[in-house]
Amino acid sequence: MKKVATITLLIFFAASLVPAQTKQTDKDALKELLVNLEKQSWVAWKNHDGKFFQGFLSDDHVEVGFGGLTNKAMVVAGVASPACTVKSYTVEKFELTVFDASTALLTYHAAQDTACNGNPVPSPVWVSSLYVRRNDRWLNALYQQTRASK
Repeated sequence: MKKVATITLLIFFAASLVPAQTKQTDKDALKELLVNLEKQSWVAWKNHDGKFFQGFLSDDHVEVGFGGLTNKAMVVAGVASPACTVKSYTVEKFELTVFDASTALLTYHAAQDTACNGNPVPSPVWVSSLYVRRNDRWLNALYQQTRASK
């Protein structure tokens, strides 16, 4: 009887670990997905791919930049225009904060050698990129850069 009780306790203990491991696995998978999306957005930015941003940004997207606030239409048009030239960039130190099943914040450090209308873009920066899940897709709803000390 003692052996059965011990085995039963071990089974309950092992079962209690599964949800924690599953949650961490889910968070790791979500982080990988969102980091990949974010990296794709930097490639699209460099390549003036406004079409990518049309599908990447939520319709109610807000961007807080050094020049003020912009919306999805302005971002898509700005990316597609030849106004900015991205020579190089790096993105690193990604962290993920999950608020609920449909809201997650990706933060990271970025540096770029970019000029818009002949003016250098501030670099390096800390980035906050908020994602929302809508219709089983993760969309970027908010993007903000904050100047980082060099």
